[in-house]
Amino acid sequence: MLPRKLVECVPNFSEGRNQLIIDAIAKTIQSVQGVWLLHVDSNADANRTVMTFVGSPDAVMVAAFQAISRAAELIDMRHHTGTHARIGATDVCPFVPIAGISMSETILLATALAEKVGKGLDIPVYLYEHAAIAPHKRNLADLRAGEYEGLREKMRRLEWKSDFGPSFFQPRVGATVIGVRSFLIAYNVNLASTNIAIARRIAGMIRESGIPQRNPDGSLQYDENNNAIRTTGEFKSVKAVGWWMPRFNCTQVSMNLTDFLQSPPHLVYERISSLALTMGTRVTGSEIVGLVPEKALLLAGDYYLKKEKQGADPILAAIKGLGLNDLYAFQPLEKILEYRLAAVMQEQSRDNNDKP
Repeated sequence: MLPRKLVECVPNFSEGRNQLIIDAIAKTIQSVQGVWLLHVDSNADANRTVMTFVGSPDAVMVAAFQAISRAAELIDMRHHTGTHARIGATDVCPFVPIAGISMSETILLATALAEKVGKGLDIPVYLYEHAAIAPHKRNLADLRAGEYEGLREKMRRLEWKSDFGPSFFQPRVGATVIGVRSFLIAYNVNLASTNIAIARRIAGMIRESGIPQRNPDGSLQYDENNNAIRTTGEFKSVKAVGWWMPRFNCTQVSMNLTDFLQSPPHLVYERISSLALTMGTRVTGSEIVGLVPEKALLLAGDYYLKKEKQGADPILAAIKGLGLNDLYAFQPLEKILEYRLAAVMQEQSRDNNDKP
């Protein structure tokens, strides 16, 4: 039976290559009663693992703290390299209210964890998104600017003093960002090109923050308040970067869709496909990192069923239309949030019934 209050936690760890470390962190989460580990998604090029688990607020709090602690023991940021931006061993740890719990209650949960991690593990912690205590710390991209390599100098500036824990750089663990956000879809679109400039150009055109404007000499343009002047991006609630994926010999437009009802994956995918053609390449497919709500795929499926005027199953139509099998087989039972939660609960119930 699900707890009355249900919270999702999606910590991102700066390790995607050492399976022993990944398994050790996952087992730490699984050891906490009242928590269900739904998905583990590792990427060797990014050198990053995203874990998704749900449970009661108290249980999720315990599991998150223990996972951050375990990551601090096993991951040494002084030796970390990867394509994904990051500032710490546990780079970011967001909470998402799922059922029976308000945003304000979830903020209290995240703040309590941040304080516990800062004091108990001696890790600098920043609060972000809905839990942010300062407007300039709300955006994760701003907190990550300069990445781990620039964190020592960044933390010396008063405005980037940590919210909890040490106010100085910790070389081994870096820093951790904890917060509260709405459900986010980590979504990447694959290009049939090795030219990273194309991926970055498309990312700038579609993301909400747009592209910084430059002078003829290449320098940035600023307004009277010394803020960089930017174009307006095409999609609200979309964050995007372009990067290179050596393992698959392709570039990607890598995105966070922070409100998939406002900017659903299929509309973003179709627009990137159009832009790619104008730049001399094409889209080969896409991937979802972590879990995706069933509703996002149903919306995509309905779109492609109408477009193709054939087929009957919207989930299968979404998988085909979005090219979700491009890099590896998309497994609905493993990737769709509602399906995965039901399967894990059923497995646990069966295991409990088998116990003498």
